[in-house]
This record gives sequence, C-alpha cells and structure tokens, in this order.
Amino acid sequence: MAVGKHQRRSRRGLKAALVVLGALVLAGGGSAYAAYRYDASAAVRILPGVRIAGLDVSGMTREEAIREVTALASRTLDAPLSVRAGDHTWTVTPAAIGMTAEVGAAVDEAFALAERMPFVSRVYHRLADRPVGASIELGFRIDEGAIRDFVERARDEVAVPAVNARIALVEGELVTRRARPGVTLGVRAAVARIRAALEERASSVAIPLRTVEPEVTPTELGKTIVVDLSENVLRLYDGLRIIKEYPVATAAPGYVTPVGTWRVIDKKENPTWYNPALDSWGADLPPVIAPGPDNPLGTRALYLNAPGIRIHGTSNAASIGTYASHGCIRMYISDSEELYPLVPIGTRVIIKP
Repeated sequence: MAVGKHQRRSRRGLKAALVVLGALVLAGGGSAYAAYRYDASAAVRILPGVRIAGLDVSGMTREEAIREVTALASRTLDAPLSVRAGDHTWTVTPAAIGMTAEVGAAVDEAFALAERMPFVSRVYHRLADRPVGASIELGFRIDEGAIRDFVERARDEVAVPAVNARIALVEGELVTRRARPGVTLGVRAAVARIRAALEERASSVAIPLRTVEPEVTPTELGKTIVVDLSENVLRLYDGLRIIKEYPVATAAPGYVTPVGTWRVIDKKENPTWYNPALDSWGADLPPVIAPGPDNPLGTRALYLNAPGIRIHGTSNAASIGTYASHGCIRMYISDSEELYPLVPIGTRVIIKP
C-alpha cells in the first residue's frame, strides 16, 4: 500500500514537472527555447540530491561547493598526527607533510552529473526538486616527496652517529676509544608507514629506528705497537687490549726517536746491518755487519717508515730501559724474537713522548 502511494507521488511530481515544462514551452511561443533557457540558467547549480563525502551540496554554485567541501576536507587535513621515533615525538598535520584534497575534481564531478543526464530528466529533477541520489567520494593526494622531506628533517634530529674504535696519538697523548653503534631513521620504511597512516586517517604512527654499526671495531683495528718514550716501554695492542709489554731502549741525548704514528714496512730475520752514519757516529764501525752475535740489529728487526728507525734486538742488554740508542728502539733479543711473529707488515706504530 505504501509503495502504491510512493508511485502515485512520483507520478504527481513528474506530472507537475511536465506541466511546468509545458508552460515554459508555451511561454516561449510554442518552442523549447524557454526550457533550454531555464536549463542553462540552472546549470550554475548542482542537481538536488548530490553529496560529496557525505556533504549535501544540492543547489550550490561552484564557489559555494568549493568553500563547503574545502571546509569539510580541512577536518582531515588539519587533524593532528603524532609521529614517534624512539624518544622523539613530532605533532604534524597531514597538510603539513604533503596531503591535499582533490576538492575541485569532486565539485567538477558533481556538476558533470547534470551534463550526463538527459535534458528532460535533468529539467524534471530541478523543477520537481527530486534528489538524484548521487554520492561522490572526495579524493586525497599524498606527496611522498613532502613526506620524505619531513622524515629527513626528523632523521637529522634523531640520528646519533656510530663511534669507531680508535687508538691514536692526539696532542702527545695516547687516546683509546671503544666502538659504539649509532642510530638513524630508516627513511624508506618511515615514508611507507607515514603514507599508510595518512591513508588510514590514523592519529599516530611509529616510525622505525635503525642501528648504524661502526665502520671500525676493535677487531678491525688489528695490532698496534705503542712505544712510550717517557717509560721506555713497548706495548703491543690487539684492538684496544694490551697483549704484550716489553722494556726498551730509545734515543740517547742528542739523538731522536721520532714521535708520531708510523707503520711497519718490512721485517727481517737475522738482518744484515748497513751503517747509516759512516761520516758521524758510525765512522768507527764497518759499512756492513753480517748476521751474527755482533750484529747491532740482533736476530729480528722491524723496519718503520720513519727514516732509519727500526725496532730490533740488541746484544747490549744493559742498555734496555735507558736512553742509549741513535734513534732506534732496542729490545732484549728474546723479546724481539717473541714480538716478531705477532706483528704483520702494515702494523701501526705509535711513538708517544
């Protein structure tokens, strides 16, 4: 029974619209000109019964619809979004990180409904104020470039650089430092999570932190020889750990064991000694001394890239622990033989004052 009443009302509405349409035709001198004029004048307004994202825009002009839909979109674009990364939190809005609403496109679609509708049907809906029952979605565009810009700024705030293991001579002091991992943001993962949060209209999102491993660990430091001239002690480090310690002799007054950071560039077992100072302190010594008990280099020698400087054994055991050499670093024969296989070519040698 109710359906029958609805059908009768529809027929009455259609009849009324046709009557008005007929009147317009008659008023136009028997032509459809008046009807077309009415349709043209009404085209500046959206058909009745049209909604954009649930907002009724029936009868609105384009300017009115743009204003109202923009206000509706702002509820999404201006809503606070909490972004968390570790102990850091930023409160932003979707608009601030690149989200925009396609308001113009949605309003254009609302007007396009009338253009796609047959002339008579369109005039009928307008004259009879009959809703067309159309619902249009409001699209949103997400600019990943803007999200990435935000994430990179956030990364700069969060990032803690990794610390490399170090053993070095700094202003005359030996500095050792343990390695520590750092922290940064995973940019690609963060962008993806923020984008998903925007699409889901979430109010908060956690973005992942990523551990940054140090480039140099204690193991990668390898071996380091440290000669302390103030103590006349040679220490062998493996990474940051002292694994051997030996007494040594270094330069006598008037000579120099050069302070600095050097390298082992060669190694010799039972080395031959070539007199480096035939015109000075070596004038009374032969130009060459073959391997043997009288050789000044002992049975093992490590050659440094510091000119003329070696770490070597000596038969003059009484000099160990004193300042007695012409610049080289002397060791007990047994200590030099123990150290020799532990030190590869390329090992750093730090000589500190």
